[in-house]
Amino acid sequence: MQPSRQYKESTLQLRLSNQQKEALSLASKLRQVSLSQFVLENAYTAAQEIIGDQNHFVLPKDQWNQFCEALDAPPKKIKSLQRLLNEDSV
Repeated sequence: MQPSRQYKESTLQLRLSNQQKEALSLASKLRQVSLSQFVLENAYTAAQEIIGDQNHFVLPKDQWNQFCEALDAPPKKIKSLQRLLNEDSV
């Protein structure tokens, strides 16, 4: 994988143990990329997955149908919640 040559506008500093740094350094050497590039690529991939999990998810068909039914169902009336929302606030 070719290291990116484009100009980077920001920096990120990390504090880590010697053991963590050694593991990251070894992994970056095995991938034949710089330590910075290795950390950036893997952190960015993890961030994209976490963000994606908030926007897109997959369910088996039966669970998807249950999910859609729950979304389409009328809201439940919860008396204590209605009372709380209709009371004057502090």
